[in-house]
Amino acid sequence: MKNRSQILVIDDETDNRKALALLLTHAGYRVDEAASGEEALEILKTTPFEIIVTDLFLPGLSGMEVLRWVKEQSPYTNVIMITGNASAESAVEAMKQGAFDYVTKPFNFQKLKLQIAKALEKSQLVAENLYLRQQLRGKYRFDNIIGNSSAMQQVFSRVEKVINSDSTILILGESGTGKELVARAIHFNSPRREKPFVAINCSAIPAELLESELFGHIRGAFTGAVIDKMGRFEAAEGGTIFLDEIGTMPPQLQTKLLRVLQEHEIERVGSNRRIKLNVRVVSATNADLENLVVRGQFREDLYYRLNVIPILLPPLRERRDDIPLLARHFLQKNCADLQRPLMALTAEALAALEGYDWPGNVREMENVIERTVTLTDGDSITCRDLPSKIRGWSTPEETAPRWPHLGDEGIDLPQLVEQIERQLIGEALQRSGGVKSRAADLLGLNRTTLVEKIRRIGL
Repeated sequence: MKNRSQILVIDDETDNRKALALLLTHAGYRVDEAASGEEALEILKTTPFEIIVTDLFLPGLSGMEVLRWVKEQSPYTNVIMITGNASAESAVEAMKQGAFDYVTKPFNFQKLKLQIAKALEKSQLVAENLYLRQQLRGKYRFDNIIGNSSAMQQVFSRVEKVINSDSTILILGESGTGKELVARAIHFNSPRREKPFVAINCSAIPAELLESELFGHIRGAFTGAVIDKMGRFEAAEGGTIFLDEIGTMPPQLQTKLLRVLQEHEIERVGSNRRIKLNVRVVSATNADLENLVVRGQFREDLYYRLNVIPILLPPLRERRDDIPLLARHFLQKNCADLQRPLMALTAEALAALEGYDWPGNVREMENVIERTVTLTDGDSITCRDLPSKIRGWSTPEETAPRWPHLGDEGIDLPQLVEQIERQLIGEALQRSGGVKSRAADLLGLNRTTLVEKIRRIGL
């Protein structure tokens, strides 16, 4: 398949320009020509090019001036310089000004084609990187954090006030409330958006490895350190580091992190060389750090350093108004991922979702909707399609006892009866919301008899 990328050739020598344009056209490229720097700029003002091949020495506007204009107006366009002067000074100056490469006359066309191929590869990588960054910005827009409740509006208000600052942020909330999503939204909407966002879960890395992971190490610092290694803080230079589950950080590392926050510098493990950093720190925890401070398990001075701007994410049970929004959002997302028509959510199913306490918060809801969409064949989700813990009752297929067969060795009948009793009493209590008189009615028992059975089987 031929490459149809756009190239502009600039040369005041007509024969040279025409010959080069013809060779590039035969190589599969789309080529335009300009006989001067002035003509080139007129073309460039209306037509984008991926590659510009220009003679360095042009009458009037020079190739160097064309290069400077291109780098100011279209910094991702690659420029290859051609010069009849083989002096190192002109080549070095062109590279300093942003030229991708240079060739000298008389040039080898095969070498020039190779340079063009490399320049195009770079352009494609840059384009892909820009696309991914745009996707990330879209994914982590604030309007992708779902919530119309007053509790979430307070979160949005707080976040909007801090995105342009470099203040240290502590995000608090139960597991599954979306702490990392908020941290990423802060980064990708801040002036640091073009720099790295580096996340690390402090609880997922063994304590003896966490220091090296955060701050890096030098060769020979410990057994197995065969090369120098950059830590996560260095990798986040200019951007944001997200320290998740900060409450699990070992005490000795808390001391070192405090110094990093105070001095804005780190030392790799095994080294005494200080490395200056420009990194914004956002941390998160589902633990009660104030309680850990009281119990002596977390440094009080570090807590105050981290808690400059706290953001509290409410659990889903405290913002039930957002449940319909979240349910429909995840429903739409999963239907799109599975390339199937958007499914409806019946009123009964929505009521069940709103009535459930969601101990796993938004993450649990996302998983439930994904599973339900995947396993449901129809065009709508009913209450029967939801897990029994959410709908509050079980289908006959789910509760039907698996009767054992009477083998040669027989069965333990009293144990089996107690097992069936336990299952039916548990279901009756679930359906009745724990009201024993109602559960007794469902089972055809007196209330006192049911209470005695519950006590006996330890339910």
